[in-house]
Amino acid sequence: MSGSLAIVLHAHLPWVRHPEHERSLEEHWFFEAVAECYLPLLRNLREWTRDGVDWGLTLGVTPTLGAMWDDPLLRSRTARYLSERRELAQREIGRTLLVPALNAAARCHAEAYERAWADWEDCGGDLSGAFAGWARTGRLEVLAGPATHPILPLLADEPGSLAAQLALGVREHERRFGRPVRGLWLPECAWSSRIEPHLAGAGVGHCLLETHGVLGGSPAPPAAVFLPVRSLLGITLFGRDPGSARQVWSRQGGYPGDPRYREFHSDLADDADWEWIGGLMAAPGVRHPTGFKYRRVTGGAGEKAWYDRPEALLAVREHAGHFLSAQAERLARVAEGLACPPVVVAPYDAELFGHWWYEGPEFLDQVMRRAGGFGILPETLSQALDRRGRDWPVSRPADSSWGEGGHLGVWLHPTNADLQPRLRTAGRQMVRVARAAVAPGAEPPPSGTSPRDLERWAARAARELLLAQASDWPFLIRMGTSAGYSRGRVEAHLAAFDRLAVAVLSAGATPPGGPGETTWPGDGFPEPDPRWWLGSEVAGQKFGR
Repeated sequence: MSGSLAIVLHAHLPWVRHPEHERSLEEHWFFEAVAECYLPLLRNLREWTRDGVDWGLTLGVTPTLGAMWDDPLLRSRTARYLSERRELAQREIGRTLLVPALNAAARCHAEAYERAWADWEDCGGDLSGAFAGWARTGRLEVLAGPATHPILPLLADEPGSLAAQLALGVREHERRFGRPVRGLWLPECAWSSRIEPHLAGAGVGHCLLETHGVLGGSPAPPAAVFLPVRSLLGITLFGRDPGSARQVWSRQGGYPGDPRYREFHSDLADDADWEWIGGLMAAPGVRHPTGFKYRRVTGGAGEKAWYDRPEALLAVREHAGHFLSAQAERLARVAEGLACPPVVVAPYDAELFGHWWYEGPEFLDQVMRRAGGFGILPETLSQALDRRGRDWPVSRPADSSWGEGGHLGVWLHPTNADLQPRLRTAGRQMVRVARAAVAPGAEPPPSGTSPRDLERWAARAARELLLAQASDWPFLIRMGTSAGYSRGRVEAHLAAFDRLAVAVLSAGATPPGGPGETTWPGDGFPEPDPRWWLGSEVAGQKFGR
């Protein structure tokens, strides 16, 4: 073998549970990802093992996504979503009979939803349990993540919030997957030396940085990004390989833009009569994607051609071969100057494979099955470390992220810059809430309010704060995608935090919320321990375990 390939998929969605609505457009983000990404990935793992493929894969699962996988309401609504798509698929087969090319595309979608339903039943709707089972084989490594996918460097001035994000993430990972944390996915690959002590304190052994974070380290890494380095506090750091990123991600020349692939932006909901698809929509008169997309990327101006599944799969095989050939050539060239086999670290958003790029699961399948024929060993990040067994050169990485421009400008843009001061103010307030509710020697509450009431309200306040800190909301505001919803989410979480904080700081004299209020925006997401915000103020507290 000339070297190895470590594909890392980052599986993440923000917390989008809406029990107050029978149908929610934002919950559809979750249902689509389950049907098009996570279930096909489980199928790949199962079939690779069945066929004796020598595979290894790393998967980062954020606590928000894992909690949605586990939520009974979202499970029942996912089953409804899949059932409705199966029923629509059969109707579509009948509707398109007189147009053979269109009918073939409709049948392709019907087969896909039948497979998704079979995969859903196969795991009993328990995605966490299914991926945990594969993690126990050692071929799948699951990375932990901070609680709500915040930009960690933006929390560097709030040690309580930073500690709580990591502690809840570690706790939920170990509870959900039954294994101690080794690696952690840094949200947006955002790194600053100021977060390193917190990562080390949470027990993080390795993580992954954007290319320039490693290459710009001091001293410069001797093997570029083809072997890891060690931070000053002993965390092993992998760098993203830019070549593999360009081939898959690039808007100019990246594989998903091939004219034979399915066009993401053309959906049945664009043209169908409302009577045909209205029952699937989240609100009267509001059209959103159904998941049935019958056009292919095609090329040039004019109407796009009907999707041709055999042609698309031919493109998959060509692109997988091209991808592996390019990696093999680079690995062979790099290996000549290294003392141990190099590794190409190729991280991607998991939702690219199946949702944005419909043929993505087949591409992964081809890459994993054919890697050995190109002299490439697929492996996890942990396997890459364990098989080489050596100390890595020490380097201090540069501040970096894989956001636009390689820095944090997306999350500090004029469109969303007002959010960060408000979040920091709430973070400082949370320290005071924790002191009032759970610090040793705190004043007892007045008659009628128990210490347990204060601690419960403090935990709920902490949960609302963590959910407000998610990186998704400023990102979506900056991108202009669901900006109103995203800003509304931050406002709702901060308003709930304020009501709960007032209740705690008034020692129960002011009950949280209005008359009869029993629900909060963050309900269903795991509650953190308010003691995490106190740090050294609580003697003997072991965070994150």
